[in-house]
Amino acid sequence: MAGIVVVFDFDKTIIDCDSDNWVVDDLGGTDLFNELLPTMPWNTLMDKMMKELHSQGRTIEEIVECLQRAPLIPQIISTIKSAHALGCELKILSDANLFFIETILKHHGLMDYFSEINTNPGFVDEGRLRIFPYHDFISCPHGCDLCPPNMCKGFVIEKIRASAFAEGKKRFFYLGDGKGDYCPSLKLGGNDYVLPRKNYPLWELISNNPSLLKANIYGWSNGEELEQILIHLLEKTIVEETSLNNSSAMISNDWKFQTMPISNHEPTPQALPVQN
Repeated sequence: MAGIVVVFDFDKTIIDCDSDNWVVDDLGGTDLFNELLPTMPWNTLMDKMMKELHSQGRTIEEIVECLQRAPLIPQIISTIKSAHALGCELKILSDANLFFIETILKHHGLMDYFSEINTNPGFVDEGRLRIFPYHDFISCPHGCDLCPPNMCKGFVIEKIRASAFAEGKKRFFYLGDGKGDYCPSLKLGGNDYVLPRKNYPLWELISNNPSLLKANIYGWSNGEELEQILIHLLEKTIVEETSLNNSSAMISNDWKFQTMPISNHEPTPQALPVQN
């Protein structure tokens, strides 16, 4: 197994929309959602919207059918399967909710490719969908100014990294698009990679001052570009790690180490400059 963890955001990274907006708009709750949005946090509002839709007679089955129609990023299925086939551990870190994410992944046969889903709790209770915050921001706020009150992705990525390091995994790839993906991007190290979606909030935040990130930055605009860049970088990283491990093993056994030329690999794309 490769010592690599690939962490995906979900909305606008795996699916090509915001899952909350997709459901609310499709089920006719847009006007009420917009009216209530200034009065409460987004995550709290989504729970209230599910209550309102339930009171209007909307069923869990309708929500499921709506989610199954959510568009995927083109080629994301092959990207996920290819990364998994290379031996990488795949995780999701999302400010959506568990019910939405699992429903979509199951529909497309992708559940088994992910070892962990870190997101807001979402489950069916007495016929209606309940959505709760990842962090209890009333009794135990996370205190991060960069993140929404219900979830600090930087806090979660630090937990993921600590667990992965304990298992011998040392390299991280983070794919995202939104403002909430900036905090975890700042937590990554010089051997890690951040793949922001171009011209989305994460890309713009990074562009303001790329030097704040230690990780290598590779932007992507569409599913084809994402697949090409990610898989090339993963293959390159695996070759580097294999060579390093072989070198250490040979040295420890007092062997003479000789680097083998790698002529059959396609060139890895260069890091894409982040324009100010």
